[in-house]
Amino acid sequence: MTTRPPRVTIGLPVYNGERYLKETIDSILAQTFGDFEVIIADNASTDGTEEICRTYAGADRRIRYYRWPQNLGATWNHNRAFELSVGEYFKWAAHDDTYTPDFLARCVEVLDHDASAVLCCSRTMFIDEHGTTAGPYPLRLKTDSPVPHERFRELILIHHWCSTIFGVIRSNTLKMTPLMGYFSSADRVLLVRLGLLGRFHEIPEYLFFYREHGGQSTRVFPTRYLRAPWFAPSLDGRIIFPDWRIFAEYRAAIGDAPLRPSDRAHCYLHLACWLGTNRNWARMGLDLVRVGREILGRWSRDGRPPALGGTAGSSGR
Repeated sequence: MTTRPPRVTIGLPVYNGERYLKETIDSILAQTFGDFEVIIADNASTDGTEEICRTYAGADRRIRYYRWPQNLGATWNHNRAFELSVGEYFKWAAHDDTYTPDFLARCVEVLDHDASAVLCCSRTMFIDEHGTTAGPYPLRLKTDSPVPHERFRELILIHHWCSTIFGVIRSNTLKMTPLMGYFSSADRVLLVRLGLLGRFHEIPEYLFFYREHGGQSTRVFPTRYLRAPWFAPSLDGRIIFPDWRIFAEYRAAIGDAPLRPSDRAHCYLHLACWLGTNRNWARMGLDLVRVGREILGRWSRDGRPPALGGTAGSSGR
């Protein structure tokens, strides 16, 4: 007798998450929609994460726990969680966030009844390290537009948090992307690729609680340059152009998406607008200045030009 796979897979990548992990897992297991599996991908944690995960996996057969012998970076860990999934729908869950009990049920209901939506999320409420409400996330992107280039414009031209990546996503749509790339801000680029494939639906209620604390990657590594080895350890010590890479990835996303010629042309125009903003020109200029200084410094020290990496091109799979 063949067992039917669960409808939803929740991928929970974690590294040294003992402080908040129990609260997050309890929040997931308390969901009123119970037809799901949880894949915990432990990136060689050195704290009490392994013990916590094995305890929960032993008590609930919906949880599958995988531990890697070394830290392979956030990108590899996130992608591996999806590759191990079997659900019709998939969602990533951070080890420090929580949800209302009806989060999954509400998101699945939307995706079941709206074939044009590739991702469903809810409005986001910020909480602090103690779980105290810190206020709602106010920004509303028009990613529910039926027009692909309008969704693209919203996702690249409006500065936003990437909390939408923690929504429920159609697995078949996610398979049409390269998943997360081995570069800084890979989650932002993945949202762009998903947005070119279909609409995002936001439930107008606060069902998702995004925890802000000092241990977050965005606080420990406040710039794309510093954050790159967190995504991909192979970039540590390499000379990279993180903001030029984002531009190249956006361009590749347009080229890869199944768009009508008019939508593709509009996307390239939006990308030109992105390129022309002072914020992005400044960052790309700083990339060049920093790289120039690094090349000169290493060349004078080693007597030969250093290797470059992470400059352009599609992320691959």
